[in-house]
Amino acid sequence: MPWRSRPITPRYAVSPQITVEDVPAIAAAGFVKVICNRPNTEVPPTMQSDAIGQAVRAAGMEYEVLELTHQTMTPGNVALQRELAESCSGPVLAYCASGTRCSVVWALGQCDHMSADEILEATTKAGYMLDNLRPALEHMRGSDG
Repeated sequence: MPWRSRPITPRYAVSPQITVEDVPAIAAAGFVKVICNRPNTEVPPTMQSDAIGQAVRAAGMEYEVLELTHQTMTPGNVALQRELAESCSGPVLAYCASGTRCSVVWALGQCDHMSADEILEATTKAGYMLDNLRPALEHMRGSDG
C-alpha cells in the first residue's frame, strides 16, 4: 500500500508507520520535519527510529523521536510534541503504528486555543475518531481558562 499522510491542519499531518522507502514521497510532499512517536520495541530493526531517521535526514528533513505509549502520554510529552511540531519552518509529519497516538498527542496539545469540538472535528476529518477524548479535552480546556 503506498504511503499517504492524513492532514489534521495545514502544518501537521499524521501517518501510520513509515519505511525508508516512503521517505522520498514524504520529502516530495513538502514536509520539513518528521516526528517518530512509535517506540522501537514495537517494530523490526528496519523500521526503528535510527534507520528511518538516517533516511529522513539524508533527504534533507529534520527528524525527531518522541516515543509515546499510554503511560508516556504525559503533559510534558504533550507539550514537547507541540514544541517539536511548531519549531520548524513548514509542515510536519508525525507517525506511529496507525497515526492514532500522533493524533491524540496533537489533540491534547491544542486545548489552550481550540474547543473540544474544533479539535475532534479536525481529527475526524483526518480519519481518527477520538470522541473518547472529549471529557479529557473539555477538562483541560476548562482548567486552562
